Amino acid sequence: MTAAEAGAASVPASGVPASAVPASGVQYEVSGGGYEAVLGSVGATLRSVSFHGRPLLASFEADEVRPGMRGALLAPWPNRLADGRYEFDGVEHQLTLSDPVTATALHGLAAWTDFSCVRWGSGGVALRGRIEPQTGYPWRLRLDVEVSVSAGGMRQRITATNESTRRAPIGLGVHPYLVVGAGADAGAASAEGDVDGWRLSMPATDVMLVSEDRMLPLGVVDLAERPDLDFTAEREIGDAALNHAYAGAAGARLTDARGHGVEMGWDEGCAWVQLYSDDLDEPGRRRSALAVEPMTCPPDAFSSGIDLRVLAPGESTSLEWWLRAVS
Repeated sequence: MTAAEAGAASVPASGVPASAVPASGVQYEVSGGGYEAVLGSVGATLRSVSFHGRPLLASFEADEVRPGMRGALLAPWPNRLADGRYEFDGVEHQLTLSDPVTATALHGLAAWTDFSCVRWGSGGVALRGRIEPQTGYPWRLRLDVEVSVSAGGMRQRITATNESTRRAPIGLGVHPYLVVGAGADAGAASAEGDVDGWRLSMPATDVMLVSEDRMLPLGVVDLAERPDLDFTAEREIGDAALNHAYAGAAGARLTDARGHGVEMGWDEGCAWVQLYSDDLDEPGRRRSALAVEPMTCPPDAFSSGIDLRVLAPGESTSLEWWLRAVS
């Protein structure tokens, strides 16, 4: 169901029975310049982006529970928090361990929040949601998500505003899974090993090493020390198992052997970007897409304080990134 099919104007979900809304929420389609993007209201999830019918992101069905964090908005922190525990302004906080296997709190609290429509037109849509005060994160955050498409590609901006009476820690991120190729089926679930033959270029300066068992930070090193993780010069991904945060990157380009693919960039506020080669052992999914995740801070930033943003009451911060087809 699209927002138009839901049958409303400024707030398309209004008056629609819950049973008629797909699992990923009310669908908001925007198009322009050959690009089309679809957001689901649950988590303000960027469910798909395509160019003249060619998928640029690994998508999923509207009436499907979002697989993992595919297209998700990450707030008020991206990536992992060790043991879900941190101290802020002298107070200890304990979050629910959303990833019990690694005993971490993963990717924030916004993923299953249902967002409402603020503005919607053919070339753009704006959604709004709130993270309410709760155990482990006792602050109220307003999240405004804007997506637009034009001949230049797709652009998404996320703004977080502290609506609490006390200052709040915040990190933002997004979780798009990129796919390449010229065929209309490029975004569908595909055979294992697709990522291996794709070519990646992402100039960066440093990489954060992580533990194998919990994917938690061990330290930051110059990429010169880890040529196996260095994609400054375009090369095949090969069998590299990627689940690492990089610093000093401003954009990435992913193509197949024919040069078909996708290019993305992000604003200077995204000091980090995570690469993830989707190595989960799931049929039809393993290494079928590459997650490129711009972030304002690295993993476990609530504990380390690295690039952590702190918002005064009423203060806002944002993240912006963009995507376009390469052919």
